[in-house]
Amino acid sequence: MVLEHEKAWSPLTVLSVAKIFEKANFPWWIAGGYAIEAAVGNKIREHADIDVLVLRCDQADVHQYLRQWECWAADPPGRLRYWNANETLNNAIKDIWCRKSPEDSWRFQLMLADVSGHYWVSRYDGHVKASLDDITRIDSDGVHYLAPHIQLYYKAKSPRSKDQLDFDAVVGMMSAKERAWLHQAISTSFSKSHDWLKRLDSF
Repeated sequence: MVLEHEKAWSPLTVLSVAKIFEKANFPWWIAGGYAIEAAVGNKIREHADIDVLVLRCDQADVHQYLRQWECWAADPPGRLRYWNANETLNNAIKDIWCRKSPEDSWRFQLMLADVSGHYWVSRYDGHVKASLDDITRIDSDGVHYLAPHIQLYYKAKSPRSKDQLDFDAVVGMMSAKERAWLHQAISTSFSKSHDWLKRLDSF
C-alpha cells in the first residue's frame, strides 16, 4: 500500500496559489524556492512542491478557509495524518500538505510560523525574531512572498544542494541589513562556523 506521504506531487503555480488565497482573512506568504526566485527576478531551478507560510495563531481560520481541500498534517515529520475539523494542531506540527481529494496529487504545503505580537519567531530558536513587515515582500501582482533572508534562515539549518543554489543566487542581491540579520541568526541558532557565514562576511 502506498502511504499518503509517498503519493505524487503536482504543485500549483504561484499565481494559482495566490488565486486560492486572494480572499483570505489572514496573512500568508509564498515561501521556499519561489520566494528566492521572486527576490532574484528569474527562475533558478525546478521545484518539487510549493510552500505557503501562514501563522500558527491563524490555523483555525486557515483550516476553515481551506474547507474544500484535504489537509494532512506532518505528524510526526515524515508521516501524514488527516487534519480533523476543529482540531488545533500542537506546536510540534510545522507542515501541512493539501490536495483536493484522495485521488488528487498534492498541490501545496502550508508551513506554520510562530509569532509574538507583531514579530515572526524562529521555530528553531525563540531568540531569533523579525517584524512581520520585515519578512514580507510584495511583487507587482500583489503576491506576498517571504523575504529572502528569512527563507535562507530556514534553509540554513540543513542546507541541501538546492538550498546552496538559492543562497548563491540571492545573497548578493540582499541588503546589508538583511545579510547582517541572516549572519547573526545563523550564528545564534546553528553554528558560528556555518559555511554561509564566510560568504556573508565577504560583502
